[in-house]
Order: sequence, then C-alpha cells, then structure tokens
Amino acid sequence: MEDDAPVIYGLEFQARALTPQTAETDAIRFLVGTQSLKYDNQIHIIDFDDENNIINKNVLLHQAGEIWHISASPADKGVLATCYNRSKCSFSKSAAQLFIALATLKFLKVLTCAAVWRMPKELESGSHESPDDSSSTAQTLELLCHLDNTAHGNMACVVWEPMGDGKKIISLADNHILLWDLQESSSQAVLASSASLEGKGQLRFTSGRWSPHHNCTQVATASDTTLRGWDTRNMSKPNLSGKLPYVRPCDWGPIAWQAGAARCWCCLRVTGPLSRCLALCRVWNVRYNHSHDQLVLTGSSDSRVILSNMVSISSEPFGHLVDDDDISDQEDHRSEEKSKEPLQDNVIATYEEHEDSVYAVDWSSADPWLFASLSYDGRLVINRVPRALKYHILL
Repeated sequence: MEDDAPVIYGLEFQARALTPQTAETDAIRFLVGTQSLKYDNQIHIIDFDDENNIINKNVLLHQAGEIWHISASPADKGVLATCYNRSKCSFSKSAAQLFIALATLKFLKVLTCAAVWRMPKELESGSHESPDDSSSTAQTLELLCHLDNTAHGNMACVVWEPMGDGKKIISLADNHILLWDLQESSSQAVLASSASLEGKGQLRFTSGRWSPHHNCTQVATASDTTLRGWDTRNMSKPNLSGKLPYVRPCDWGPIAWQAGAARCWCCLRVTGPLSRCLALCRVWNVRYNHSHDQLVLTGSSDSRVILSNMVSISSEPFGHLVDDDDISDQEDHRSEEKSKEPLQDNVIATYEEHEDSVYAVDWSSADPWLFASLSYDGRLVINRVPRALKYHILL
C-alpha cells in the first residue's frame, strides 16, 4: 500500500461528531459519535497504527441519545464531553393520543443536552488492539456530570480550554455562551459566568472554538452571519465581530481565525478579511493545522475534503521557522528568497473517498501530517499530507 493511501473505516451508523484525542499522547486516536433512533448510540474509539496502516477500534455505548458534538479533554485521556439529543414526550397514556403523537410528532419535544463522561480505564491508552467483534461486548461510559442547560436552551457544542488542567469548559446553548468550572474529578460543573446574544430575531449559536492564544482568554463563536470573539474574563460583550454570509464552523489559527460560510470559507484578522477561497457548496467544517498553519482542511456537503495551502496568512510561508540565533547570518539570503518567491494560496489536494456530506474534519494531535474526515453515512477516512508538500515545508 502506498504511504499516502487513505485508510477507510465504516461505522454502520450515521455520524456527525469527530474529535482527536488532545491530551498529550503518542497514540493517533480519534473519537467518533453516532446518531441512531433505532439502536443505542455509540462512541467509536479509533486508534490508527501508522506503521502497519491499519485501524484498531473499540466501542462504548452512549445510551443518553444521538451525539451531535464530541470533544476530548486536553488534560485527561479518559475524559470527554458530548452534546446529544434527548426526546421528551408530553402526552397522556391514552393509546389514541399516543398514536396521533407518533404520527404527527406534535407532542415530541427534542432537547439537546451536554454531559461530561469518562471511558473505562483500560481504554484510555491507545496501545490496545481491536477486540474480536464476534465475542466482545460494548462497554458503557461513566457519567461524570451534566452541563445543566435547563434555563438556557439547546446545546450546540462544548469546547474545552485548550491549555491548563482541563477544568474549564465553554458550552453554547441557543443564544447563551456559558463558562463552566469542573470540580473534583469532573463530577460537578459550576456555572462561572455567562453572556447572551442580543439583537433582533431568534439569535442562536452554531459553533465555537477556544483560542490557544493570549493565555486562552478568547473564544470565537459563529451565529448566522456573524463571527464574534469573547473575552472569557469578562463576557459582558463581544470584543470582536464581523459580518459574513451564513457562518457555521470557525477555527483559530496562529495569526488568524477562520469561518466556513454557506458558499465560501474565510480567513480573518481582527481588522478584516485576509483571503477568501470560493467553494462550490456549503462548508460544514474547517480546521487549521496548528503545527504548520498554512495547511487548512475543509469538509463540505459535496462529499469532498479539500486541503489548501494558505501561505499568504501563514506564520512560516516559506517553510519551517529559523532559530533566532541563525537569523542574523541568514537575513540577507532569506530576504532575497522572499523577493523572488511570491505568496500564492492554492488547493493542494481534493479527497473524494466519501459518498455523503462531510460534516467533520480534524488533524491528529499526535501526528501533524495526518488528518481524519467523517461523512454523514458513517464513513471515517484517515489521510496524510502529500509527502512532496511535507518535505517542501520541512526543508
């Protein structure tokens, strides 16, 4: 098998939720959450064996409901958070009313909740092998705490503070942004502060990302046509905002933050747009490579994954950064190179292994040259950055 060949895994369930394991580890691990009304929902623990190019997997039951968003703790390998649907019926026990309710869904109320979970201890490490499917029994997650959204509405996503001890977490519920402090062993969540979107119409958050910069004090959120940046130390009002076509995903980069819009995705500075690359359809997800920030992934409704080289906004557009001690010796040489080589943004590769909308893409935390994509039909594809580009960036 070629080194750059994709590895494909089928979940046999519909799915939208994907996240890499972010706690420090050498294992290449992704977590995937499923959506099913008929069967118990699951979290698939996907461990990729890079040397042998194979996938090892384990399955955990998520009996709380359909998983719409999943995120892993940056400090604890065994802890994760999910946003999930929970159905609530408001009808009497009359058989006739029950039949009418099921036929019209008139009395069916769906709530999107959030909770923090712990996986079994033996599954926290990425060194295990896949069990024999014919004899293995799926294990169950341990509930640590709920993120109570009774007074705030439906949860859109949950994001952990990227640095620190994994005790701070942001949730977005309808038009509310909520900052939680997790207590001992993450068994209780205390609401530390909150803020709300204000304006005309039914405002609602669609996604958010916590910035790794400025001591992790900023969170970017997307809602309809607006991008906002919030200071977690004082969330009384946004400290950054911008208008775009309909915005769904957003992501922070080392010097910019991005948003996926209905027909385009954009790279923004605080002062305004830097670059805009048109897409043919809706972009559902966008992710920076945080080791090499010129590499940008997008997943869209046309079932494609696009890897772009955004050198015009990169912190290292001509390759790896040079040590400070070497700058004086190479300053003239580098200036000469920069004058000769223009900045050009371009699409590196288009991946078409999916047959349905690609709702999630993300980079591995353990290997900056490897990424995963997830389509609604439950197909997970693991790909690598082309070797030629990898060597060009490194050398």
